[in-house]
Amino acid sequence: MKKGNAAALLPIGVFLVLYLGLGLIFEYVLKIPMGFYNIPIVVVFLIALLVACLQNRKLEFNEKLRIMGEGVGDKNIITMILIFMMAGIFVGVVGRGSANSVAYFLLSVIPPRFAVAVLFVVSCFVSCAMGTSVGTITLIAPIAVAVSNASGFSLPLCIGSVMGGAMFGDNLSFISDTTIAACNGQDCQMKDKFRENFWIALPAAVVTLVIIIVLSLSTYSGDFVPEEYNLLQIVPYVLVLIGGIIGINVFIVLLIGIVSGSIIMLATGAIAVTDLLANMGAGASGMYETTMVAILVSAICALIRVFGGFDALLAWIKRVFKGEKGGQLGMGLLVGAMDIATANNTVAIVMANPIAKEMAGDYGVSSRKTASILDTFSCIFQGIIPYGAQMLVAISTVSNMGEEVSAFQIIPNLFYPYMLLISSLVFIFLVPNKKK
Repeated sequence: MKKGNAAALLPIGVFLVLYLGLGLIFEYVLKIPMGFYNIPIVVVFLIALLVACLQNRKLEFNEKLRIMGEGVGDKNIITMILIFMMAGIFVGVVGRGSANSVAYFLLSVIPPRFAVAVLFVVSCFVSCAMGTSVGTITLIAPIAVAVSNASGFSLPLCIGSVMGGAMFGDNLSFISDTTIAACNGQDCQMKDKFRENFWIALPAAVVTLVIIIVLSLSTYSGDFVPEEYNLLQIVPYVLVLIGGIIGINVFIVLLIGIVSGSIIMLATGAIAVTDLLANMGAGASGMYETTMVAILVSAICALIRVFGGFDALLAWIKRVFKGEKGGQLGMGLLVGAMDIATANNTVAIVMANPIAKEMAGDYGVSSRKTASILDTFSCIFQGIIPYGAQMLVAISTVSNMGEEVSAFQIIPNLFYPYMLLISSLVFIFLVPNKKK
């Protein structure tokens, strides 16, 4: 193991102190409405990046720029940025009217008091088929906003339910980057990891669904008033949802939504060509903050990795956790810490894979169980951190729909990641390990 440098983790600490500290001051001391929402997260990450650049004086600044460039150029980062852009354009094209039509159609088919539960279940299916939580949130969050406005359920509850369902598929899907990374890193078959993982995720999803239904029944005011909806405007969302459920690539799904939405909006005379192009630009611009966070985080993490911060973290995890059960928990916390540092669960798994495989050999943990632990814990942490791509794209989508919500309003409603954590701990400490 390489010699680590714990001081290299300082930029992460600076970010957390500034972001959480300012948020608490704004929200609870200064009593500013939506206090956390008013924190310029891009500026805070820039400060953290500056701290990272000031470290390790042995490296010239040009060399640090090269390192940051390699981090930003990672395939996962480029993929996320393209999804963000296309998602913004899709929302800009279909507008608020299409999402409202979908919501009112949905509420005309099912009892309105079960609308949030349906959002969660649909998100689970779509994310399993698409293999991407960000893509799922992009498609369903606008509908969640419309459902909230139409039914009276709180917006954080609706968005939290969509995010929970999105993380369900991110964890289980055969085509998810996290599944592929975990299985390849631990040399196990995807079907074996799925069997191991399914019995952790299913109880968590069932309990989450029960919680959502109970909350819905207790908080539904019955004030829903049906309104007219345009069935033609529903078509783009129907197409993208069908595409997601049958597993079409997320880029193709979003492209189908953009093209079909554009044709329908122009054919019905709902918008002029010039306005349509302006809306596309506005939708893409609405993803600016989310895109910049992805770029800045990847640059910071590239420097931390080279400076030895992650090596120090790996060494500490292996030193502290002993025994089979402790080793499994250590693997989970290891990938969780990596996720907090990188805000990317796929990258976190890739970085944790080598040491987790070594720990699995030391503690006698099967490869399928190790892969399951890495994937599950990475999704738990990724699902709740306020600066993760999932949270940021949800907030950006809500903003593009003309509403406002903060990460710390959504976090208490992220029932699935919390239930998944409980289920994972039961899986580790109560279920016997299958050794080969």
